[in-house]
Amino acid sequence: MSLLVTCMALHAGSVMTTAQQKKAAPITEQSMKNNPFLRKSPLQYQAPEFDKIKDEHFKPAFDYGLKEQLANIDKIVSNPDAPTFENTVLALENSGEVLGRATILFYNLTGSNTNDNLQRIEETYAPIFAAHSDKINLNEKLYKRIKAVKTDKLDAESKRLVEYYIQNFELAGANLSAENKEKLKAINQQLATLSTQFSNKLLEARKKGALLISDVKELDGLSADELAAAAADAEQAGQKGKYLLALQNTTQQPLLQNLKNRNTREKLFRASWTRAEKGDENDTRETVEKLAKLRLQKAQLFGKKNFAEWSLQDQMAKTPEAAMGLLAKLAEPAVETAYRETKEIQEVIDAQKGGFGVQAWDWNFYSEQVRKAKYDLDENQIKPYFEVRTVLEKGVFYAAEKFYGITFKERKDLPVYHPDVVAYEVFDRDGKSLALYYLDFYTRSNKNGGAWMNNFVPQSHLLGQKPVIVNVFNYQKPAAGKPSLISYDDVETMFHEFGHTLHGLFADQKYASISGTNTPRDFVEFPSQINEHFALEPEVLKNYALHYETKQPMPQTLIDKIKKAANFNQGYATTELVAAATLDMSWHTVTDGKQLIPVLDFEKEALNQYGLLVPQVPPRYHTPYFAHIWGGGYSAGYYAYLWSETLDSDAWEWIKSHGGLTRENGDRFRKYILSVGNSVDLNKAFESFTGHKADIQPLLRSRGFIK
Repeated sequence: MSLLVTCMALHAGSVMTTAQQKKAAPITEQSMKNNPFLRKSPLQYQAPEFDKIKDEHFKPAFDYGLKEQLANIDKIVSNPDAPTFENTVLALENSGEVLGRATILFYNLTGSNTNDNLQRIEETYAPIFAAHSDKINLNEKLYKRIKAVKTDKLDAESKRLVEYYIQNFELAGANLSAENKEKLKAINQQLATLSTQFSNKLLEARKKGALLISDVKELDGLSADELAAAAADAEQAGQKGKYLLALQNTTQQPLLQNLKNRNTREKLFRASWTRAEKGDENDTRETVEKLAKLRLQKAQLFGKKNFAEWSLQDQMAKTPEAAMGLLAKLAEPAVETAYRETKEIQEVIDAQKGGFGVQAWDWNFYSEQVRKAKYDLDENQIKPYFEVRTVLEKGVFYAAEKFYGITFKERKDLPVYHPDVVAYEVFDRDGKSLALYYLDFYTRSNKNGGAWMNNFVPQSHLLGQKPVIVNVFNYQKPAAGKPSLISYDDVETMFHEFGHTLHGLFADQKYASISGTNTPRDFVEFPSQINEHFALEPEVLKNYALHYETKQPMPQTLIDKIKKAANFNQGYATTELVAAATLDMSWHTVTDGKQLIPVLDFEKEALNQYGLLVPQVPPRYHTPYFAHIWGGGYSAGYYAYLWSETLDSDAWEWIKSHGGLTRENGDRFRKYILSVGNSVDLNKAFESFTGHKADIQPLLRSRGFIK
């Protein structure tokens, strides 16, 4: 549900080659005089000056920032004094200030509000940034200075920072031979270029893959508001009088559960499934194959069998075998349950004399009928109680106030990057201002699919920075004057992403590099997934589930139905997730380039090998549009959602058994989990909270696979 990707670390920028530097315009203070990235924003907590930031500011800021950070590094390595924490590690931590400011805003905008100009800049600078990162991380003198720093008298967090940098340098190739370092530099630049190309191709493929419908009869089953939104999207695309069904980034599309016309359902599903494999300029398959091959080559430079073995060294799982072991424990019961669910759906189709076997495009439509029959629960009964801003302010914010004591106040004076964006100031339990928080609710053709959290400004006591955070969603924007009603899945997504926000809000580190959400991938989803549980807590639900017209709370009978149906369709949901995670791991456990057969064949063989080739249950992400692993930061890491859910289910059982939604439990979770960043051993942090090591049994129980 969440795409949490740090596009570029503050200290992992990039360097221009000599030729590129010669071509670049001379960098002078004068050329940067009016550039908003040259200095810290004067707004509260350095909130971005979106009213002053223009596309043309990024390139000169990048060029200046690259040069500035290299000068910072040169100063460190040429220092004649013996290496100390202050003159080496702290100096590195503080390097690249301008570059960091510019890149963090740039990648937020290219994800949420891009344009042709920003995309061109992104493709140009991707290899430059990769080279710059290598220039720093493969700097032998710098690495040796860090290794030589004495840590015996440092405080725990400073000692952890030294360990963090050593580990990062070694993962980046600091120990490689000179010959292999040069090979690695070339590979990294190619990977950066290809990953950016993949993202840009996919964005365009998603946009062009939208299904255009001329006859409204084909859309029978959609609500008046859904039809109005589709008509508005079509008009915006220059197709007035028609209806445009935009694609979300997942395989299944939300409208499939309501469309009565089977032919339309199939067309929408196939538009989604084939969006990036049409043989046109937006076909991603060749890019995927190149990425997989280069990642294998990179791993082999490090002496590893495959990319996953290299990538997981600093994760909680440690090895691909451990990650696959978790997936295997879930796959068998998930698939068995999915087949039982398939049988139930087929019985409904047969009872209606449908005359066909259930296919992937039928699942959501008929599973909704099964749910209605089993639990007397209809999604259309629920949605009127879930208006976006009410869910946010009376649900998400209310739960955070009850559990953690924090409060929120809307800020209309802060500049934003799009009119749809809203901003809030966050106040801590003692009433003191804690952070700024932005939300971007609605899907746009120039926005990446999915939902995610990112920092505009990372927390750091050293830099005197409080967190400035954004959550980005892709909810369907209603027609003018209509309410923005969302599904219960969308409600969970909002709680989930706010869990990431809490992780950032409560960051309490001296150093930005190990602050907040800068943790292993297989831990970072833990805080977000635990926050999903609050959506169904009785005290929270009754506060936000208010009918958008009558303002009356959701009837208890309907609440009871939602809770009884909580494990409905879990076979499908788990199978599609495990299938995607297995695909990711399969691509990244290849040990020989000869195993990299064409994309569609590779996917089919991988799913079949692990018993996950279930026609009615396609993976949540098909390889050609699996943005997490080809364009994001989750390569060999998509399993992290299920690893984190193991932690989440176990911790939630602890919370429920110790009083539930109490301030005492909230303070404890904040102390041991949300505020520690990457400054401690996270396995020990979990044990400190629960009093025991993580166990998979609560996860199996929560999904209804065992009693």
